[in-house]
Formats: sequence, C-alpha cells, structure tokens
Amino acid sequence: MAEARFDETIHAPVRLRICGLLRPVDDLDFAVLRDTLEVSDATLSKHLKTLAAAGYVSSRKAASAERGDARQITWLSLTKTGRSAFAAHVRALQEIAGSARPLD
Repeated sequence: MAEARFDETIHAPVRLRICGLLRPVDDLDFAVLRDTLEVSDATLSKHLKTLAAAGYVSSRKAASAERGDARQITWLSLTKTGRSAFAAHVRALQEIAGSARPLD
C-alpha cells in the first residue's frame, strides 16, 4: 500500500482529475480526456505537460483503425511513477479528510 504523500503537482483540480481518469485504464485518447474534463485542448495540454515533466504521464501517437485519414490519435497513460504518486496523494487526502470518520 502506498505511503501517504501530498503531491502539489497532482493536487491541482484538473491534474487530479486527469490522474483519476487515467488510473483505471491502460491508456486514454486525448480527445476523450479533453471532452470528459470539459477543457480546451490548450488547457489539457498545459496540465499534461506538467504531469509529463514530473514523470507521471506518458503519451504516444498511433493511427486509428476507425479513421479514414492519416491523422494520428494521442494516447495518454499514467506511468508507474504516476500511479504510485497518485495512490500516495489519494492516501494523503484520505488522512486529511479523516476517512475513518464519516463526513457530515
């Protein structure tokens, strides 16, 4: 189990949501992530750049079988380091919230 560690990089609301959406999947399409978060391409790119610089998110481009053109899709995933950092951050939030006690 991950040791609790508050992470300022992950804690920003959009970055926290990015990590939460990427955690249960192997990878996710940039457009799906953008639409789910209801942010612009530029906003998502900015937050992904911060997470990538910390070593928490990786990306790859690949052609889509569903597309008839040559454009590629950007696939995003949490790295092993990102998964560990996210788990530690969630644990820290649970400790802060006193997860053993019910919230009113």
